[in-house]
Amino acid sequence: MRYFRLLTNNRFWPLFMKELRQIKRNHKLVVMLIMPPTLNLVLLGFAMNSEVKNVKLGVVDYSRTAESRELVSAFVESGSFKIAETFGSTEELGRSLSAGNLDAGVVVPHDYARLRARGQTAEVQIFVDGVDSNRAGIAAGYAMRVVAALNERSANRGGVAVRTSNASSGALVEPRVAVLYNPGLRTSWFIVTGTIGILMVLIGSLVASASMVNEKESGTIEQLLMTPAGSTEIIAAKVAPIMLLLSGDILLAVGVVRVVFDVPVRGSLLLLYFAGMLCVLSGIGIGTFIATFTRSQTQAQLMSFFVNPPISMLSGATTPIEGMPYWMQQVSYLNPVRHFSTIARGVLLKGVGLDVLYPNLLALTAFALVIVGASAWRFRKQLS
Repeated sequence: MRYFRLLTNNRFWPLFMKELRQIKRNHKLVVMLIMPPTLNLVLLGFAMNSEVKNVKLGVVDYSRTAESRELVSAFVESGSFKIAETFGSTEELGRSLSAGNLDAGVVVPHDYARLRARGQTAEVQIFVDGVDSNRAGIAAGYAMRVVAALNERSANRGGVAVRTSNASSGALVEPRVAVLYNPGLRTSWFIVTGTIGILMVLIGSLVASASMVNEKESGTIEQLLMTPAGSTEIIAAKVAPIMLLLSGDILLAVGVVRVVFDVPVRGSLLLLYFAGMLCVLSGIGIGTFIATFTRSQTQAQLMSFFVNPPISMLSGATTPIEGMPYWMQQVSYLNPVRHFSTIARGVLLKGVGLDVLYPNLLALTAFALVIVGASAWRFRKQLS
């Protein structure tokens, strides 16, 4: 009832309209609410992609037969490798790998075709430049898949084996894998669904801190104190327009990921929108809290560097949380973006509802209430 009376009294709405007019006159702020979410979603969706393509492959073909050329062609046809150069010896291949001219190399032995004609297993060597460990691991996995696909096509002519340090003998196992929710294994779906939460929190914090600090720099905060409005009404009137405008960014972000990256919408958009509003509210609370410790826009921007990067990196929005140390995984539970990312992926990709996502929604609600309450208390203390 207290908040209902706050929204219906005669002092709140003039302050609310004053904030809207002030935002309307700030053309840079309006552009900032539209352009960064759109550009960041598109750029991050394409740029932060763990798919490895056009791996520069060097080839040493001692066999020089139709069978060896079939193997090399299989690497090219996979779309992940491109032949950068062919060599006459493994020494030349090794020097090119050391110089950084290649990402990987394949060596086909002299008896490759003879062994396969006898129905025996032929071994080929594959070298991968491990300087970029992530790219090397993915490229090695691609190479194994290429060889496995070749074995399936020519099972009656003998197999191809890739020698590894942990190879062991035993019965063959044929795995049958079914990929759920993202059958095309499109990395962009994972990236953009998590990036939405990052953008909502970052933009909310930047806009809120800029709005609050601007009142201090322009001296209008003293004028507000001379009005009949109380501190709670002043704070609510400043937060409400920002939250209203940023709520449009949620729909904009969903539209971008749907149109540009073809991300499906399998669950309730209403649930996603409500979670997005809580994420925005968390960002506004963080920005307001930062504004209570600063006196200028420059100070607010510098302080945000201590807050926003950790929120992004500990969110699990662009990288799996399971790859973090255990203690960091526990700290990430205090991050609103982590919970929103789980909700966004659950709604958009899996189509699950509140019965599954309610723990994350409760955690997001608790964080929003705590941070907004703390920032309002700090700001009200300064006003008094």
